[in-house]
Amino acid sequence: MTTAPKKSPTLSRVNLHHLMTPEHANALGNVHGGVIARLVDECGAICAMRHAHRPCVTIAIDSMTFREPVHVGALLMCEARVSYVGRTSIETSVRVHSENPITGQTTHTNSAYVVYVALGDDGRPTVVPELELETDEDRKLFADGQARQKHRLAHAV
Repeated sequence: MTTAPKKSPTLSRVNLHHLMTPEHANALGNVHGGVIARLVDECGAICAMRHAHRPCVTIAIDSMTFREPVHVGALLMCEARVSYVGRTSIETSVRVHSENPITGQTTHTNSAYVVYVALGDDGRPTVVPELELETDEDRKLFADGQARQKHRLAHAV
């Protein structure tokens, strides 16, 4: 089996922006949490696929706590980066901000860690490139991701 070269997390970073319209909101004018969760998953999946150069499917989403509401008319901004990789899995860190496009004021609304598995041509999990840890932040995110993955596996049902 050949091993893919290591990849820097900067090569797969993704920024996704989406204007929140009335179709995304509840009767109070707040964007549904499920809409935000879908965009978090989409942003993280694109990031994972860019890292693996393979289709990737979601296998876990760590808890998502909504710190601030997102209102209709806001620009929802998701930023994803690879934080940890295992043999076939990729963890992405996704940070979400809401921006008022008129004033430019931004608010951190939530964050999540989302784990994907890369799929080979046979539809089964396949090996992904290792992560090239270039900075202290890369090393910290990777170590924290390793601990989260150990916890996930220990508590798997």
